[in-house]
Amino acid sequence: MSRSNEIADSVFRTLDQYFRDLDGEKPAAIYDMVIRNVERPMLQFVLQQAKGNQTVAAEMLGINRNTLRRKLTDYDLL
Repeated sequence: MSRSNEIADSVFRTLDQYFRDLDGEKPAAIYDMVIRNVERPMLQFVLQQAKGNQTVAAEMLGINRNTLRRKLTDYDLL
C-alpha cells in the first residue's frame, strides 16, 4: 500500500467515526473541518523537515513561498 493510500484510508476511517459520533445530528462544514485538521499539522511537519527554511518547505509542498507564508500566518505558525 502506498503512503497516499494510507493517508486516504486514515481520512476515510476518521470521517466514518465522525459520522458515527454524530449519532443522527446533521453534519456541517465538513470540507473546512477536514482541510483545517490536515493542513496545519502537514505544514508544521514539512516546515520541521525543512529545518524552518520556508523556501525548501514550499518546494517540498509544491506551492509558492508566498502561499506558504500566507498559510503559516493563517494558522499562527510564524
